[in-house]
Amino acid sequence: MDWSGSCVTVRLRNGVGMPILGLGTSHSGGYSHDSVVYALKDCGYRLIDTAKRYGCEDKLQSAIKECGVPRERLFLTTKLWPTDYGTVSARKAFKGSRQKLGTDYIDLFMLHAPNCPSICEDKRQLREDTWRQLETFLDEGFVRAIGVSNFSVCHLEELLDYCAIKPHVNQVEFHPYQNPKQLHDFCLENDIQLEGYCPLAKGTILKEKPIVEIATRSEKTPAQILIRWSVQNNVITIPKSTKPNRVWENCQVFDFTLSDADMKVLNELHDGRRIVDLTGMQDKIDHPLPDGYKQNLLQHQKQQMSIEESLNNRCSN
Repeated sequence: MDWSGSCVTVRLRNGVGMPILGLGTSHSGGYSHDSVVYALKDCGYRLIDTAKRYGCEDKLQSAIKECGVPRERLFLTTKLWPTDYGTVSARKAFKGSRQKLGTDYIDLFMLHAPNCPSICEDKRQLREDTWRQLETFLDEGFVRAIGVSNFSVCHLEELLDYCAIKPHVNQVEFHPYQNPKQLHDFCLENDIQLEGYCPLAKGTILKEKPIVEIATRSEKTPAQILIRWSVQNNVITIPKSTKPNRVWENCQVFDFTLSDADMKVLNELHDGRRIVDLTGMQDKIDHPLPDGYKQNLLQHQKQQMSIEESLNNRCSN
């Protein structure tokens, strides 16, 4: 790992430096413009992870402009949704993502999943054609690195059979209770950097006894212990929060080190539990809803709650 100011980076296989800690912006839980600006401007975050599917690429453009951090100091990653797989579709979607983000290039562009639409007769060929297009983007200078998300060992083995350029990154769910050691070892053997989403398991493991005990002993929060664990495993991590105080808390992980004993405890907690149910992804691909639909649904729910609260207040008065 390298230090670059307040930003700790790892070197990808092609020499590109990628921050080991970033901010996730998945559509679950909503999007907060103020929190993204705060993360970039006041907390020193430089890696922002998003995807076309999340429906917030255009919102990120506004946050990036407002924060005042030069584009060259940021590391922007986005992903291609399976309904856009294919040579022509991938190029169109990639151009759209760059336009929405307001940038000439993407630092890391990834396939969102190994899944393909069920109507596709030759899924392997579709994945190959799409990957070839990512390699072309890299050759053309529109991306600095290319990768995949939610790929298992068998998916990576298939990709390695036909690729000219191996993926630089594989992004998967990663926390002590979802610690895919076989996949991690495979990535290490093939010089593929592992990146982990849901490092806090959406808050569901913050009260687990081993984590609380280590946090108490270290005088840190459970969230900081989990993020630090990813960092010490050399896994890029992208915790998400729409609350400024949590955004700040999550980046205060470079002033302490977990002991070998604590790392051993955390490394042995894996029980296979997942927070993101990948089994439902195929249905979402085959029966697509608009990009960002979860954000729109959440916003609608909030509006409804506000209206109901206002009506209740009027009735009580």
